[in-house]
Amino acid sequence: MSPIKSYRDLEVYDLAHDLAMEIFSITLTFPSNEKYSLIDQIRRSSRSVSVNICEGWGKRHYKQQFKKYLIDSLGSLEETTEWIRFSFDCNYLDLDNKNLLLRKYHELGAKIYKLHENWK
Repeated sequence: MSPIKSYRDLEVYDLAHDLAMEIFSITLTFPSNEKYSLIDQIRRSSRSVSVNICEGWGKRHYKQQFKKYLIDSLGSLEETTEWIRFSFDCNYLDLDNKNLLLRKYHELGAKIYKLHENWK
């Protein structure tokens, strides 16, 4: 395993970024009347997961600051899962896609939490 030199070396960052891009692609199929509500909200929250990891990395020399941003990232992750549920309830996502996204976000959340608990 190579040393971590950048936030881009963190597996949680890669996963969060990839999921945000997946959300972006999926929301391209949502109705245009959701552009300034559900689409905007789910895109913002999904992007915030990875962005908080990046911002925290920039402050990593202060252990508690990095950990705070990881917690903020978890908050954005939970918000995103609620928007996924709304998307399903509004019939913009089918059950399989909803469950797949929720599973991926659950796995990502566990990894972010583990990083938070083990960061020194």
